Amino acid sequence: MRITWCLASWAWMILVAIATLFGALATADAQGRWEPSVEFPILMGEAMGVAAGGKFYVMQGVIDGGFTPLGVMYLLDEAGKTWIKKASMPVPAHHAMTTEYNGKIYVFGGYRRPESGTHLAWEPTDNAWEYSPETDSWKALAPLPSKRGAGAAVVVNGKIYVIGGAGTLPHTSETAIVFDGRPRDISFGNNDEYDPGTNTWRTRRPMPTARNHFVAGAVKGKIYVIGGRLGSTFITRSVNTDLVEEYDVAADGWVTKAPMPTARSGGAGGVYKDKIYVGGGEHQDDKIMGAFRAFEAYDPATNTWAQNLPRMPLPRHGFAGAVLGSRLHFVGGGVQTAGTGPVVSHTKAHDVFDFEK
Repeated sequence: MRITWCLASWAWMILVAIATLFGALATADAQGRWEPSVEFPILMGEAMGVAAGGKFYVMQGVIDGGFTPLGVMYLLDEAGKTWIKKASMPVPAHHAMTTEYNGKIYVFGGYRRPESGTHLAWEPTDNAWEYSPETDSWKALAPLPSKRGAGAAVVVNGKIYVIGGAGTLPHTSETAIVFDGRPRDISFGNNDEYDPGTNTWRTRRPMPTARNHFVAGAVKGKIYVIGGRLGSTFITRSVNTDLVEEYDVAADGWVTKAPMPTARSGGAGGVYKDKIYVGGGEHQDDKIMGAFRAFEAYDPATNTWAQNLPRMPLPRHGFAGAVLGSRLHFVGGGVQTAGTGPVVSHTKAHDVFDFEK
């Protein structure tokens, strides 16, 4: 009897182990997989990605340690595995808030290089542009109500919401954010609604926590602002936050949600099947300077975070990201945090997370 019981116990343990193994494999498969894709043609940081008309675009960018805006636009030709250069921005800028609506790409604000004085500065703009992939051309729109960059633009119900960012200190004569260690800028909680049909703006309830360099996404009529940077737009003199705030467009109200697992800024992500995926970012203090490989997903339906997703192949910040079909593209950026002096660690790497593999 004892031998029979022991055999039965061992058999049960083996069955449990096999079931656990297959369950883990199934879970891993369901989580997706990272794959390398065609390299970006140039080295640049602070890139922005957007999916429009079933195609993936990478634009904006900086060189010279982050002070010369490129204002470029590239299209990924997945069939030919190449990048095609398109018409550049009329006024080169970086950190402009970017999104897609009805097949067109919308770009608001951002920073340009000052025309006079020191060039080690970011000059906020209120420029607004519409890019048509069909004609490869740009059209000027009604300007953004305030000059700022490093926020986000999100579409809900045919309207574009331009939220947050950073600009120069109010009530001063400063026109640019100078990188000299002095407090020259401030985060905004501004929430401006743009109507593409009428080319007009409307002010909505501001975000409770003013910030910049965050990730945002829309799910079922609500916008989620995730993480980011408090205070200055420069990581060298700001503080990261793990705060998540939800904006209900219909109610014009904000509530606080479950915080992201790790406070960080300068990441990228996208929305897939009503979940918001956030990758990368940077952190800096007097002990550590680094970029993240973290890749996590926020589920608004349960107000929870999934942290067991496969890590990004490279740590990076200031990179382009967008979901195209069932694939999330991450392109370019820096593999180290900003402020590393003469060392500029940008990458051409293009990694794709396939949700269905």
